[in-house]
Amino acid sequence: MKKPMRKVDQAKIRQRKHIAFRMNLLFFSIFILFSLLIFRLGYLQIVKGEEYTKELEKKEEIAVNTSVPRGRIYDRTGKVLVDNKPMNAITYTKTSSTTSKDMLDIAERLSELIHQDTKRVTIGDKRDFWILLHPEEAEAKVSAEEISEIGKDGTVSKQDIQRELNRLTRERVTDEELNSFTDHELEVLAIYREMMSGYAYSPQIIKSGNVTEEEFAAVSERLSEFEGVNTTTDWDRIKFSDSTILGTMTSPIEGIPRSHLDYYLARDYSRNDRIGRSYFEQYYEELLRGQKAIVKNIKDRTGRVIETKTVREGEPGRDLVLSMDSELQESLEELLSEKLLEMKKDPRSGLLDRAFLVMMDPNNGEVLSLVGKRLVKDEDSGRWEVRDYAYGTFTSAYEVGSTVKVATVLAGYSEGVLSVGEKKIDEPMNIAGQNKRSLFNQHGRVSVDDVTALGRSSNVYMFKIAISIGKGVYRPYKALPIDIAGFDRLRNAYASFGLGVKTGIDLPGEFAGIPGTDTRSGKLLDFAIGQFDTYTPLQLVQYISTVANGGNRVAPKVLKEIREPSKDGETLGALLEETKVNVLNRINNTQKEIEQVKKGMHYVYYGPNGTGHNIFNGAPYTAAGKTGTAQSYYYGDDRSKYGMASVNLTHVGFAPADNPEVAYAVVIPYASTDRGNYITQGIAMKEIVRTSLDTYFDLKEERAKTNAPETTDQKIDRRFEREKEKEKDTNEK
Repeated sequence: MKKPMRKVDQAKIRQRKHIAFRMNLLFFSIFILFSLLIFRLGYLQIVKGEEYTKELEKKEEIAVNTSVPRGRIYDRTGKVLVDNKPMNAITYTKTSSTTSKDMLDIAERLSELIHQDTKRVTIGDKRDFWILLHPEEAEAKVSAEEISEIGKDGTVSKQDIQRELNRLTRERVTDEELNSFTDHELEVLAIYREMMSGYAYSPQIIKSGNVTEEEFAAVSERLSEFEGVNTTTDWDRIKFSDSTILGTMTSPIEGIPRSHLDYYLARDYSRNDRIGRSYFEQYYEELLRGQKAIVKNIKDRTGRVIETKTVREGEPGRDLVLSMDSELQESLEELLSEKLLEMKKDPRSGLLDRAFLVMMDPNNGEVLSLVGKRLVKDEDSGRWEVRDYAYGTFTSAYEVGSTVKVATVLAGYSEGVLSVGEKKIDEPMNIAGQNKRSLFNQHGRVSVDDVTALGRSSNVYMFKIAISIGKGVYRPYKALPIDIAGFDRLRNAYASFGLGVKTGIDLPGEFAGIPGTDTRSGKLLDFAIGQFDTYTPLQLVQYISTVANGGNRVAPKVLKEIREPSKDGETLGALLEETKVNVLNRINNTQKEIEQVKKGMHYVYYGPNGTGHNIFNGAPYTAAGKTGTAQSYYYGDDRSKYGMASVNLTHVGFAPADNPEVAYAVVIPYASTDRGNYITQGIAMKEIVRTSLDTYFDLKEERAKTNAPETTDQKIDRRFEREKEKEKDTNEK
């Protein structure tokens, strides 16, 4: 018989089982943990490996300020308007381990090889430089007691204490100490300050543009002695046109303006990058700028860069082709300048100081010319000088007078208060004792339809349209109550043509104009003849283009094409993109209504009583247009003359009349101080309009002849010349 197990033995068995269970549980837990670790490592390597590798490369690979050429700007015919000029430059690249002492030593030795202008050295630069050269004297500027006083509050951090010490030290550098620098030390400081202004691993230009061949060669020969110093080619922007709309660039010294710093730093720019400062250069900065080189810095265990490899070469910016015709632009600039000086001689032109002329393709919005000129008196000679004011075509606005009457008639159609061909009586009107009449009809009663009203510029016809839009009823010598919503209805109708709203041009700083605020009934009548709200010259050409093309409001555009960088600056690079036609809206008028107002614009030039009936006599093309005058007040450059009464002259149109290919607008603000006499200025306006269109069509004809296909005789002559050249070469050999 088996003996019963003792209690001790049973306890031992239970203990062994318990230990075995715990061991198994421990091994299983270890297995799970190792499995999770292996799974995590696999996930990091396989799934996230590429992402982390790229993240590491982002930290190791950096964009550097290699001076890549900016994109060229061409006109529509392929003529270079803005190019790049190569120039010698000396740069310095510091690393994260570079000390101020290292840079000061290099600046000292570099000053023996190059001359550096000291004009940019500031008082602050001198203070910092004095402290760097005299560390012991600088330290003595703040006593131990003052240091204890600063740090007695235990809540002040070490950084704040040091910041306060630095402030006190800098403030206590005396004028005598600041003026103790020799010319040589100031030159060293001028070099040193440029070296300090760059980021680590990003080349900073020390000197550019005025580096002599001797300086360039001397530094190039001794590059091994100057760690971080390099000689390279920088680029300077050169313009072959005076047009201000091309814009300007910041210099390497200016870098990115403080007001735009955050915007550009977020787009991988550096503080000292040159950017477009205004207009076209600014608007298309992203296309023109080019791409910086990307380099990878290989470091040793101490973090010192031992090698730099180029990951991606820098790329020049895109070349941009403008819609503008530089030959047309230059001719019109000369024309406008000549006429502006000519008009200024009239004794009634005391306020005249500017004029504008815009031409645009009404079908696609391509701006062909954007001309603005301003008169400025030379202080020394006392003579008037003509300055470019092209940007004023879309940044300044004026009362434009009767040129808006085409929009008024179309607004009458769309609001249902006027029908095509409707006749009205043009007669002097008296509203609460105030007389209103048309210039061509001072006393009588003349029946006019919509075509004649436009051709003869009937104010009364437009007044009656406005009264109907304002739901008023005219009673002679009585007040004229109206629904003030009529202002909104008329303004909205005008806006559909582009009047009083931004045109959408691809240039910054566009101005929409100033709307009138007086809602008295008489002002609604003034509104209908262009003497209430103000409009820009560019808005006028967009408005008349909308009529010319059959009702589509097209955004004006200055950029025509984006191309690959040209290899030689003469042959255009491959076409990357052609800018699209941007139709902003369509007006609320039928083709019949649009054609009717075109007849009225045709009457202006060819009708027996048209306001511009003699402008295009003998021209080989036809045109349609609208003249305008507006009583205004001076708000130009001379503030002492603000508020003086004057007259604005305007003119809009398109040609050919039956198949428009060019629309135009001319605005001459403050043309005369005599509201009843502006004959000289009116003649000049007609000559501007006629000459500008003649110039456009003459250029078109000349280019058609140049690009015409060769005749059979021309091909034979060319082949004969080629054979003669071959024979000559053979004989010479």
